[in-house]
Amino acid sequence: MSDSTADLSPAFVGLLDDAAVFPPGNSPLEDAVPAWFARRAEAYADLVDAFVVSDHRLPELRPLVGDDTLPVSVVIGAGAGGITPAASTVSRIGGLRLASLEVALRDPSDLAGNARRVIAGLDQARDLGLVDDEVAVFVELPQEPPSAGWLAAADEIAAADLRLKFRTGGVEAHLFPTPDTLGAWITAALDRECAFKCTAGLHQAVRHDDPETGFRHHGFLNVLLATRASLDGDDPVAVLGESDPAALIALFNEHGHDTMARTRRWFTGFGSCSVVEPLDDLHALGLLTVESA
Repeated sequence: MSDSTADLSPAFVGLLDDAAVFPPGNSPLEDAVPAWFARRAEAYADLVDAFVVSDHRLPELRPLVGDDTLPVSVVIGAGAGGITPAASTVSRIGGLRLASLEVALRDPSDLAGNARRVIAGLDQARDLGLVDDEVAVFVELPQEPPSAGWLAAADEIAAADLRLKFRTGGVEAHLFPTPDTLGAWITAALDRECAFKCTAGLHQAVRHDDPETGFRHHGFLNVLLATRASLDGDDPVAVLGESDPAALIALFNEHGHDTMARTRRWFTGFGSCSVVEPLDDLHALGLLTVESA
């Protein structure tokens, strides 16, 4: 009889940020926070990392945390000027730990200038001791094929050692980028040695059409493997467009769990309003665990 046990693959540790309170999940905070804590006792708890919350909802967390520690990824709605107030609020609420910040660039006419303002706002928060160097900062660029302005903003973000954030879906069809566009975003990030996360639309591992909405969703396994392809000098777009689970499983196994875990240095993970769907998909594909002696 084997003495081996099944452990969560290192390729998927911390893959998900719990965005249960965001659309289309829209879970009430009073349900979502206890669910995050309850999940820590489950077998594959390490699949989930931080709890995602909007800056304006931070005060609502105060009575829900208690004596436990909740790592939060805070979505800044007020742009560069909202970084310091949000970080200050986190510091005043016992039980919260600032894991990351997420801020979108809102000025399409001057994306590079907007990026510099975000960097300046972050520097102010750091100077005040509100944001440690360990806090990951993700800057969301517009959902468009990379233009000169888009790339200039990416240059600023990479030069400041920040990370990029790509929106891969939403509640309307136009919010789902094409494989060509997403592939260009991934390539632009890697060309700048800039890590990135994704958000929205990645509940399932493999590219598919949603039977209820008809929207064509990207798969998070596709994104991970496309990142590996780009790093290896191959075409990420072809991998992003693959909808055959068997082909993706074969490609993952060809690389192996350790190589795919190293790929996570660049594709750090994604925010998802569902934890069950990604977990079930990885289990069904046979990729969730590795055997250890």
